[in-house]
Amino acid sequence: VSTQSTWGSSMGKILIVDDTLFMRTLLKNILFSGGHTIAGEAGDGEEAIAKYKELKPDLVTMDVVMPKMNGIEALKGIKAMDPGARVVMCTAVGQEQMVKLAIKSGAKGYIVKPFQAPKVLEEVKNVLAS
Repeated sequence: VSTQSTWGSSMGKILIVDDTLFMRTLLKNILFSGGHTIAGEAGDGEEAIAKYKELKPDLVTMDVVMPKMNGIEALKGIKAMDPGARVVMCTAVGQEQMVKLAIKSGAKGYIVKPFQAPKVLEEVKNVLAS
């Protein structure tokens, strides 16, 4: 059963990637409040690629700075597997260079920490609609 026709194209199954449980939980709560489904979570870039392959989410929120494999490398890995992947980078204030690199590498958007629910939901909605 497709939820697309019932709910419109603004809701999605989302994979949350961040190395801190606190940030994943925060994002999960914001996304739930916006009516989205959480497909799964990953704590580093390697796990993100594996979970993407397994879960095939509509969108990924990807932290930039993580152990093992950073968000930019994971983004490239996901885009190599699925060129149409929708990835939104999560970045701290002052990481503009990383954001530029991520957009060049195929990210569809970005959200800035500390997260503000309306901005997160707006960016996710825009990227899902793209």
